[in-house]
Amino acid sequence: MDREGRTSGAGGSVREESVAVEDGLGALAGGDAELERLAAYTYLTVPERAGYLAVMRVFTSTLLADLSAHDVAGRLGGGASVETVATRLAQLAQWGNLVLSSRPVKAGSIREYHRVRSRYQLSALGERVQRQADEVLASADAAREVSRELLALVARGLGELAAAEGAPGGVEAREGLERVSTLFAQFGEFADSVRDFYAYLGQVIFRYDLDGAEFTGFKELLLDYTETITDDVTHFAPQIRDALDRLWPALPGLLARIDAADPGLAPAEVRVRRSRGRALDDWAGLRAWFFDEGGEGSQVDQLRDATLRALQALLANAKRMIRASAGGLSRHRDLLRLAGWFDQADDQAAHDLFVAAFGLYGARHLGLAGDADRDVPATVSWWEDEPITVPVALRDRGSRASRGRTSGPEDYTAQRDRLRREAEEQTRRQRAAAAELRAAGPDLAGVRLSEAAMRLLLDLLARALAGAGPGFATADAVDFDLDVRLELVRTAGGGSVVRGAEGDLELDRMAVRVGGAAGEPARASEEPA
Repeated sequence: MDREGRTSGAGGSVREESVAVEDGLGALAGGDAELERLAAYTYLTVPERAGYLAVMRVFTSTLLADLSAHDVAGRLGGGASVETVATRLAQLAQWGNLVLSSRPVKAGSIREYHRVRSRYQLSALGERVQRQADEVLASADAAREVSRELLALVARGLGELAAAEGAPGGVEAREGLERVSTLFAQFGEFADSVRDFYAYLGQVIFRYDLDGAEFTGFKELLLDYTETITDDVTHFAPQIRDALDRLWPALPGLLARIDAADPGLAPAEVRVRRSRGRALDDWAGLRAWFFDEGGEGSQVDQLRDATLRALQALLANAKRMIRASAGGLSRHRDLLRLAGWFDQADDQAAHDLFVAAFGLYGARHLGLAGDADRDVPATVSWWEDEPITVPVALRDRGSRASRGRTSGPEDYTAQRDRLRREAEEQTRRQRAAAAELRAAGPDLAGVRLSEAAMRLLLDLLARALAGAGPGFATADAVDFDLDVRLELVRTAGGGSVVRGAEGDLELDRMAVRVGGAAGEPARASEEPA
C-alpha cells in the first residue's frame, strides 16, 4: 500500500474504483432533481448540529409556527445570540428545512422592523426530517418487541375482505376503505417491528466479545422469542396467501369504488401522497412480503434464512466460549485489560501504549498549509477532500530549500483590477437604487421598492433620525454623491407605509418625502397604517 492509500495488484486501484463510483453517484444526483431534497438532512451532520436541533425543535413544538430570529432566540434562552440564530435560520432555509414567511410585517420603528422582518415557517420536508431525527434519538439501544398479534389480525382482515368482496354486489365503499386502512396500518406496524428486531439481533448476535451473561440472554431471546415469531409467520402466511389470491382479481374494482366514494385531497397544483392501501403498488408490496414474485424469495423466506444465520452465529459463539473455558486461546480478557490501561493513561502514555501494543506509529505530517481561501470542515474525510499540492523540491529531494535565482516581486495588477471592478459595481448598484428612490418619490406609497432601494431608504431614514432632536417636527438626510434627499415630517395622525421586496415598513404619525439632493423633496408619502 503506497503513501496515497492506493492498493496495487490484480484488483486494480481502490481509489480509482471509489472515484468511479462517486462519479456515477454524482451523475445520478445531477440527473435527478429529487435527490436534492436529501440536503434537508445536512443539519444533522454538521459540527453545530446540537444548535440546529434546538432551533428545529422550537419550530416543531407548535403547529404553523411563524417565528423570527428574536422569537427563536427568546425561546432558546441564553444559549445563542440573535445573530447566530439568524445565521442558522437562513442556512436551514437554504437546505429546505424552513421557508420564508409571507406574512406582512408591521413595525412601529426601524429597530422593530429589523427585529421582525425575516420570519420563517417550517417546511413539510423539514418537519418530516426532524420527526425522524427525534425518533432515532429517542429510540433506546434495545430489542424492539415484534407485534405478533398484528399478523393474526392481518390474516383475519384479509380473509373477511376477500369474503365480503366475493359476495353479490361486493363490499360497500366506505366499509372497504375502513378495512383497507386498518389492514395496512396493522401490516405496516408488524413489518416495521420485524425489521427493527432483526436489525438489533444482527448487531449483537455476531459479536465475538460476549460474556457468559450476555450470551445466555441472547440465547434465550433467539431460541424462545425468535422461534415464536417464525412459527407465527409460518402459521399465518398460507392463510394470507390464500386470501390475497381470492382478492387480487377484484382489487382494481374495489379501489375504484373507494376512490369514487372518497376522492380525498385532489388539488390541481399540489402533489398528494395517498394513504397506504389506496394504490395497487401498495398491494403489490404486501403481496411480495408473502409471495416469491421475482425469484429472489419472499420476506417470509428471508425471515427463515435470517433466523438460521442467527442460530449459526449463536453456535459459533457457544463454541468460542467452550474453547476459552477449556484453556483455548481467547484475547477477550487481555483486550479488556488493555482498554482499562488506555482509560487511565494520559495523552503521551496512551500514544506509547498504542505503539507498544500494536506496533503502529502516528501519522507523519509534511507541515504543508492548505488553501487559505477554502474553509474545509473537520467532518470532511481526507479521502474525499481535494489533495494539497506538494512542491517538487520537497517531493523529489525532501528539502524545502529553493534552487535557482530569486523570483521577482509578485504582480498585484489582477487583484487591483478586481477590487476596482467590485467598487465600480457597488457604486453602480447604489446609484441605481438612488435613481429608483427619486423616480418613486412622487408616488412612494404606490410602488414596491427593490431590496437595494429599501436598504438605501432605511439608511437615509436612520441618518435623519440620528440627527433629529427630541420632539422634532421635521428631519432630513442628504447624500450628495448619490443625489438623493429624504425628509421626515411628523403628522398629527395616521402614518405612512413604504412597501419593499423584503416586507413593508410602517411609520406611525410620520410622512416621508424623497427627492433630489439639490431640489425640493417630492410630496409626502402618506397612506393609512
